[in-house]
Formats: sequence, C-alpha cells, structure tokens
Amino acid sequence: MSDSDHRVYSPADDHAFPDERVNDVLERIHQDTEIQTYLEAQNVNPVDRMRYNDHGAKHIEIVQHRALCLYDLLKSAGVEFNGARQQGLDEADEPVIIALAATLHDIGHVIHRDDHAYYSLPLAADILDRLLDEFYDLSDAIRIKGEVLHAILCHHSSETPLTTEAGVIRVADALDMERGRSRVPYEDGGRGINTISSRAIDTVSLRPGEERSVLVEIRMTNAAGVYQVDNLLKRKLKNSRLEDHIRIVAINAREDEDRLVERIEL
Repeated sequence: MSDSDHRVYSPADDHAFPDERVNDVLERIHQDTEIQTYLEAQNVNPVDRMRYNDHGAKHIEIVQHRALCLYDLLKSAGVEFNGARQQGLDEADEPVIIALAATLHDIGHVIHRDDHAYYSLPLAADILDRLLDEFYDLSDAIRIKGEVLHAILCHHSSETPLTTEAGVIRVADALDMERGRSRVPYEDGGRGINTISSRAIDTVSLRPGEERSVLVEIRMTNAAGVYQVDNLLKRKLKNSRLEDHIRIVAINAREDEDRLVERIEL
C-alpha cells in the first residue's frame, strides 16, 4: 500500500492476497448506476431526517478502504479466513466478499435507520443476483451471495459473525469515526452523542502490530471521543473473531492541563 497509515486501498499496489478479481469487482461497483443511487439515497433517513452521522457514499467509500486495508494487514500477518474456504471458494474470493459487503451493508437505510441491517438483506440480494452473474457461475455466485449477506447481517452488533470476513466488515464499519462523518448533522444543529463524539476524532490509522497483527491508532482532540472508542468500536470488536488480532490505542492529542483522558487501550 502506498499509504503508510493504511487508510486507502490502492488496486495498483502489491497486496498479501490475490487482488485481480476484487479489483475488477470494485471497478464494476463504481460504474453501477443502481448501486451508486442507493449510496446517495440511503443517507436521507439517517442524516436529513434523523440528524445522525453520515451513512452515504462517503461512509461506504471509507468502509471499503478500511475493510480491504484491514484484510490486507491480517493476511500479511498470516491470519486465516474461513468464509470463502469453507464454501469451497478461492482465496481470491475472500476480498470480493469483503468488498461487496462493505458496499451494500447500509442500503437498508433507504427504508429506515432502525433495524437497517435486516432491511439491507433483500435489497442487497437483488443486486448480488445481477452483479455476481457477470463474474461467477451459478453455484459459486450462490455461495458468494450467502457469505456477503452473512457479513452484512453481522455488521449489526446484536448478531455474531461466523466468518473472519464478516468480522472484518463489522470492525471496519466502526473504524469510520473521524470528524468529517458528523459534518452535515453538526452544521444542521445536531448535537447528539454520536455527532459530538465523532467531532472529537481526528484520525484513525491502521498499521502492522507487534503484540497483535494490527495496531489501530486513534487520535482524539478531546475526551468526547472516548464514546466512539469505548462504546461503539469496543462493541463491534467484541465477538468479531478479531479480538486477538487487533490492538486499539486511542490518544488524546490535546495539550492542556484539562485533558481528562490521555490514552486508552482495547
């Protein structure tokens, strides 16, 4: 990866996994009018109507990048993935599952934010039926579809991932917590805890770890960011199948005597 903080997935870089197939799928996603329309439309309920953080095209772009970067770091560290393998699929299908789930996990917001993970499933299933037909025969398409839908369902904290691929989606979703995500609701007057705590997060970086496979470093500008880390991210990491592979360190970069929280680790 060209980005030393592993924040952006670049198809042109060398990766620790076969990337040609997922790069073709990503290119197709970016050209797909139906998918791109969903990514715009799905933001109306959470942001415009509920003054919640961004769940539209920018959020999806960030989750795609974080998911594939996280996957790459885990693969570099030798972490095994079971979703595609147990379905008799190729290693090259692991990142395809991750990329598709990252793209479609929030489209249920076009129906309602509440329980959106469950609404995402039938909408994503229709898209997958059409899209996967371009890349796979019927048997493999069905297996890929099931794995993608499982990962979409399990980004919801109340569901338990059964695959490492699904765990990557669950954690990557929570890693979109930087201040830009709350810009629109904040400027429109939204002052809920999700908006305020997101405003306190400066950057989120992913790096190869020492004690564990991946180090996630979060820089906060004030203690409100603790909510994003200790509540939202901690909840997503729990039961993700990745707890033993990811170390999370949050640092309060504010330099004054009123700094209530200097550093927390998960």
